[in-house]
Amino acid sequence: MTRLTIKEIRMRLQDETSLESEFVRSLDDDPRKGVQATLAAFKRRIEQELVRRKSFEHRFMYEKQFWQSGIQYVAGIDEVGRGPLAGPVVTAAVIIDDHFDLMDVTDSKQLSAHQREQLYLRIIHEAVEVNIAVKDNHFIDRENIYHATQLAMIESVNGLQHHPGQLIVDAVPLQIDIPQTTLIKGDQKSISVAAASIVAKEYRDHLMAVYDQLYPGYDFAHNMGYGTQKHIAGLRTQGITPIHRLSFSPVKKYQ
Repeated sequence: MTRLTIKEIRMRLQDETSLESEFVRSLDDDPRKGVQATLAAFKRRIEQELVRRKSFEHRFMYEKQFWQSGIQYVAGIDEVGRGPLAGPVVTAAVIIDDHFDLMDVTDSKQLSAHQREQLYLRIIHEAVEVNIAVKDNHFIDRENIYHATQLAMIESVNGLQHHPGQLIVDAVPLQIDIPQTTLIKGDQKSISVAAASIVAKEYRDHLMAVYDQLYPGYDFAHNMGYGTQKHIAGLRTQGITPIHRLSFSPVKKYQ
């Protein structure tokens, strides 16, 4: 019987998903170095996929526990933009179900801009529901950033058409009449919170890119309003803009 070429083996392995298949196991005895290198690369890929799957299932743990207790809708809530000197704080509430299969959904800070953008679109498509709330710099100055974040989170929950029976909130406890689980680094522990973090960050990043066009000279498209050197240089030479948080240092001294 004619042996498969290394190229043919590589193509066959593209369709394999198990280390225990008869074809994969038959390659262990192939003496060709190219075959063994191809087999080793395949095994690494499968092992990496298993790690990704295990991590994904772990981030699904809280949602599954609540579903199994009889709660139909569980909402994950997260925020972006508490630390910047300019722009709003943005929160998102995301409800998913057990068909949600985006394994790459994790803490938005661990993803590239391209990954976040692609996942944002897929989350919007796959989630049961997504709702976003925005509180601008004037609201933040009036209420303080922590309270503004809480109110934005509550607004994002109250705006959901599917009333959640349980909330999973990243770090910030909410004054709301719905049972909630508050998690430190919740976007690394809950898939729905991670989805909310991606949605909120993508929404805010695009908003800051628009502000960069309206108020050039502060590098908003790249620093998202955080106090980078270019941002501080813009404050020093051009002063404050209508989106700056006047209650934040060092913005105060440029008023």
